[in-house]
Amino acid sequence: MRAQTLALPVPGPVWGDYPLRPPDKHAPARQGWRLASGLPGARRLAPDAARHGARWRGLAAQQRAHALQDLRRRLRREGLRPAVVAQALGLAAAVAGEVLGLVPRATQILAAAVLLDHRMAEMATGEGKTLVIGLAAAVAALAGMPVHVATANAYLARRDAGTLAPLFDALGLRVAALPGADGDAARRAVYAHDVVYATAKDLAFDFLRDRQALAGSSVAGRAAAALSGRTLPQPVMRGLCMVLLDEADSILLDEADMPLILSQAVPQAARRAFLWQALALARQLGQHRDYALHAADRVARLTPAGELRLQSLADGLGGPWSRPRYRREAVVMALAGLHLYHRDQHYLVRDGAIELLDAVTGRAAPGRVWSRGLHTVVALKEGLSPPPETETVAQTTYQRFFQRYWRLSGISGTLCEARSELQSVYGVPVVRIPLHRPSRRIDLPDRRFPSAHAMHEAVAERVAALQASGRPVLVGADTVADSERVSACLQARGIAHRVLNALRDAEEAAIVAEAGHAGSVTVATRMAGRGTDIELDEAARAAGGLHVLSCQQNDARRLDRQLAGRAARHGDPGSVEWWTFPGAQPGWAGVGGLFRRWYQWREEQRRAALRQNLLEQDQRWERRLAFAGAAD
Repeated sequence: MRAQTLALPVPGPVWGDYPLRPPDKHAPARQGWRLASGLPGARRLAPDAARHGARWRGLAAQQRAHALQDLRRRLRREGLRPAVVAQALGLAAAVAGEVLGLVPRATQILAAAVLLDHRMAEMATGEGKTLVIGLAAAVAALAGMPVHVATANAYLARRDAGTLAPLFDALGLRVAALPGADGDAARRAVYAHDVVYATAKDLAFDFLRDRQALAGSSVAGRAAAALSGRTLPQPVMRGLCMVLLDEADSILLDEADMPLILSQAVPQAARRAFLWQALALARQLGQHRDYALHAADRVARLTPAGELRLQSLADGLGGPWSRPRYRREAVVMALAGLHLYHRDQHYLVRDGAIELLDAVTGRAAPGRVWSRGLHTVVALKEGLSPPPETETVAQTTYQRFFQRYWRLSGISGTLCEARSELQSVYGVPVVRIPLHRPSRRIDLPDRRFPSAHAMHEAVAERVAALQASGRPVLVGADTVADSERVSACLQARGIAHRVLNALRDAEEAAIVAEAGHAGSVTVATRMAGRGTDIELDEAARAAGGLHVLSCQQNDARRLDRQLAGRAARHGDPGSVEWWTFPGAQPGWAGVGGLFRRWYQWREEQRRAALRQNLLEQDQRWERRLAFAGAAD
């Protein structure tokens, strides 16, 4: 039994106080059981789980207490073998029905079994992923592993932990949400729970801080602290044992193309003055003559004439401006900040500060900053006081961070397009979970318009007709600015509607709750990671269900599917159509059909290569830290 017990990483004498997969291993460890052929193996497990659930429901209270205790001992002794997983899932499903009023369907049991088997589960939007994660987390925690559930945002972490708390409590488990826990002591107390719901970003940055603490607790670090009289910081996490990713593709793919940098503020008045000068010089250059803009990559390049012009303008400034490469890089970055980063598209101005917008979800990302001076340049462009300059203390990427968990799995409605990358980078195969009812969604032909104005006018006409028929409508827009333009067209026609974008994120739950009512109209930026079902009322269902009208120009097929998946959930009726116009996005040229798919495939390959390059850079960074004695 020893090998099976070792398959469950837990803090202690075998795995150490802080279980952490070594960085030199390519893929997560796979000791222990595997479901035969993935989904077929899980299908065979589901009927056994149902029988165990029925048996549990027939037990008296004292018998249940003994059965639960025996199950925990068996899980910790035998590991996550199919027979004991079936028993645990059956028990957890029965408890969920009793305390939550949610009776897990067979497809949800399948998905939970897949998650417990080191796999990714693709499960369509609206099929009950929140409960699936709760069931898998409960079984893993009963087996003794500290479980992290990584969500796309803080709202979902708090909501899901609160929603599922009765399930965990009935099983003798403690659950907590990390958002809102300020300070090391508070965060350490949260991580002491059996199941912790947190954002992926919070988990990654807590790990970076823990890594600094662990490096300081080495023999050399303890000696230096003793000499200086300093108190060594202590880790807040209990290691990286198991993580379940909600909206796994959003975390592992869409948010994985930028490094996660732990930084500290440094006094840099001279650097700020230098960037102010760069912005002033950039404003004196002329497009086409002095520089060219490449919108797809958001970079600017100086022409030979621009190089000479910059040299002339910088002459006499002295200092770093006398160095050609230094001044070129600064002014090129300033040109990008001036002309390629746009308010209400790439960032918001709120409370006197720049807030970045997530390119995938359309949400504001407080605390996220651009590096290499770009954030300061954009703040100066908007007439704001720039944030303090910072220096890097530690860094990682989502790829590198999630590779350090001993057990990694996740779920999303759109994973199959990226199955090769998920297998090669994280070592996890993807299993598609079938719908519990056949889909009734109608996909209408793409439409192409001569201009944005023409498209928005047609949107208003189409929405008016759909609203008159009693159908709820969801209009998908790319950016905050786009959603406001669509809203203006609807308002001009007297069409009542709600707008969901980063400027109105506080109203999100209320807006989504009403989006399925008959005749309601919602204009929203990218809906990925919203995490809330649009529930239809009976009148809306009778009228034909939700109609999704996409004006988005998505760079990935997954994002198309995420928006389309808002319609026709649970076997309800619904429909979707895609509208575009020439020049809607760089590289798109407003194409449709097969050309649109080809462009998306090409962009997916480009983004995958970018993530691979970022991963390799992070590996080099970690090797340098290890050489310097600063990494584990």
